[in-house]
Amino acid sequence: MRVAPFTLALSLVLAAAAGAAAFAQTPAPVAPAAQDVRLGALRVTPVRDGANPVPNDGSVFGKDVGPAAVAAFLRTKGQPTDTIPLNVGGLLVRGIPGRVVLIDTGNDPKKGGQLMASLARAGVRPGDVTDILITHGHGDHIGGLVDASGRRAFPRATVRMSAPEWAYVRTQDASKEIAGAISARVRTFAPGAAVLPGIVAVPLRGHTPGHSGYRITSGRQSLLDIGDTAHSSVISLGHPEWTIGYDGNKMLGERTRITELARIAGTGTLIFAPHFPYPGIGRVVRSRPGYAWQPALR
Repeated sequence: MRVAPFTLALSLVLAAAAGAAAFAQTPAPVAPAAQDVRLGALRVTPVRDGANPVPNDGSVFGKDVGPAAVAAFLRTKGQPTDTIPLNVGGLLVRGIPGRVVLIDTGNDPKKGGQLMASLARAGVRPGDVTDILITHGHGDHIGGLVDASGRRAFPRATVRMSAPEWAYVRTQDASKEIAGAISARVRTFAPGAAVLPGIVAVPLRGHTPGHSGYRITSGRQSLLDIGDTAHSSVISLGHPEWTIGYDGNKMLGERTRITELARIAGTGTLIFAPHFPYPGIGRVVRSRPGYAWQPALR
């Protein structure tokens, strides 16, 4: 890679609390950012929207072990022990003929996000986007589908998500207005389907009923957008077995995280993790305990 400078059967009820929590978050202000990476004939660009500092209070990270254990682990990594910082953003994909693709759209613009400014830095206007791929229906991933007045923010874009995820989005109070605004533009797919040339959905079950990653391939190079399979580049990698409060089905989310991280590290897969420190592109490597993050860009 050349780097530019630089169970469908999951219960909807189980995931509802996590979805509401995601919508309730207010992102911390950040500067807009768009940093290109070459992936074969494609150009992929992480676009920053905001930040989400999560308190170490047992509500999200390490719900099964408690804040003291989380703090002790953070301390061994030289990290602050009171707050876990998370990035919020999406991934722009260009180079597919006739397409400008955006994976996830960040938060509701009324929360002060920088997605549109980051897209502008990448030279992309809202009307340029032809396809929006949604990993899952939490507010920090679909909030930017509408503008501050509640109208579609990307007027030409087809919005694509898995069929079980669209069913989930339409049942959640927090996302019903967005669902109404975009419904005419939504096209669903079966989990694991090829959704666009060079882009295949990857079922990553447990976080929400239809949570999907996306594998982007050009020639011999590929990158996997893991969505919310892992949230913290420190805690989620060091202790993937610890429960995370955002997962709708916590046991299944844990199993998926353990299995996927082992596979990603074992194959050296290049990934995009939207909640890891911006720009969020890199590799997962084996460490003690668990795994560690090896960024490809800084």
